[in-house]
Amino acid sequence: MTGPERGLLLLGSHLGDPERRPMTLVQIRRLGDRVRGTGWSGEDRDLTEQDLKALGYGPEDAKLILNLLAQEDLLEDYLRRGHRAGCRVLTRISPGYPEKLRSRLGLDAPVCLWLRGAESLLTKNMIALVGSRELEPENETFAREAGRQAAQQGYVLVSGNARGADRTGQRACRDWGGSYISVVADELEKWDPRPNCLYLSEDGFGEHFSAQRALSRNRIIHALGDGTLVAQCRLEMGGTWSGTTQNLRRGWSPVTCFEDGSAAMEALYAMGAEGITVTGLSDLEALCRREPTLFDGKGDFL
Repeated sequence: MTGPERGLLLLGSHLGDPERRPMTLVQIRRLGDRVRGTGWSGEDRDLTEQDLKALGYGPEDAKLILNLLAQEDLLEDYLRRGHRAGCRVLTRISPGYPEKLRSRLGLDAPVCLWLRGAESLLTKNMIALVGSRELEPENETFAREAGRQAAQQGYVLVSGNARGADRTGQRACRDWGGSYISVVADELEKWDPRPNCLYLSEDGFGEHFSAQRALSRNRIIHALGDGTLVAQCRLEMGGTWSGTTQNLRRGWSPVTCFEDGSAAMEALYAMGAEGITVTGLSDLEALCRREPTLFDGKGDFL
């Protein structure tokens, strides 16, 4: 791991400590811009409090930055524990970090991703599947067919590994010999990767489930997909609604919803989503070729 990658983890990750107060990506970028503006390379000595004050930081902010950068032992211990758990980290500046996340999410892209399983899947064509945890029979059929078609058409299925649409699609994809990526909202280390499977989490590998983590990972699922399929949704409720409406506003990927006649789907169509039947899943490439709705997906300016 390079020095800049380590620095980004020190500044921007919890490193397994929920009480740690990392900087946001906006704050990290601002610091980097200020340092580069001085011409200082950092190769001859470490950053000091006087350096930070000269860059316009007050005493409290300067001490916070230096304290984060000084926690090398914590970082090293966390990396060792991750390695023992079979997990690997990619920072936003690491080779292999998904370019789709950088370009579509911009400053909202994760500072780091922890991976367990087949990392090569991040380079493949992907189709995202989202939906409710409690599925109606016809919606369950749609989720299952989405997984089957992803496998048969050579797409990696991306989901959130939740009960309902996610796992229904994953099982079908696996049963038909396909590959899938699960963006989990609980402990990455507890998920044993199957062949042709990648488990992925934001920021850490051992954090417990929380509603905040579940909502946060939705943007990753939508942005990784070359297109996003919505199997079922509740009107103005839940993570599927929240993630899908954000996608439609920001244009992360084209959204296609199962035509189940629900008020939620009708509302998503009004925002720019397209409708589809089960038989329409036979051409996933066509669904992914559609342009995102309102923005061009270049997230840095959002």
